[in-house]
Amino acid sequence: MIKTFRGILVHNTEQKIRLTTKKGKVGYKIHKFQIMSNSPTTASAECVMQIFKVTQTTVGYKVDFSDGNLLGAAVWSTHASAEANPEDSTIIFDREVFNQDIFITHYNTTGSETCNYYLELEVINLSDNAAAVSTLRDIRLNPQVGG
Repeated sequence: MIKTFRGILVHNTEQKIRLTTKKGKVGYKIHKFQIMSNSPTTASAECVMQIFKVTQTTVGYKVDFSDGNLLGAAVWSTHASAEANPEDSTIIFDREVFNQDIFITHYNTTGSETCNYYLELEVINLSDNAAAVSTLRDIRLNPQVGG
């Protein structure tokens, strides 16, 4: 089963996607993550959106694949000139299974344009052991909670 989310974020903000269940027996994997500027043909934008397992203390444009809390990142850039075509790149860690809330951040390096996102999550039923492992791993990676 696929669960979808879509929305729009203003520059330098974060949005929480609520996924947590009482027993944690529902897991998720990112299936698709796409972004597009709110004004893709009329405004210049260089949007960076990232998906994390934990809330971020700051929102930025730097992407660090060694961060154990990072689940995926996408970049959208377009420029208002007629000859410029939009460019985008998305990388998701599609083997990563999580069962807690996730957080999407948006940073625009050229201004304050808003950016749309579309997210598809594959729903996975977890055994008791898999749910416990996923929850404990996420708690350990979250410096604000356990580690």
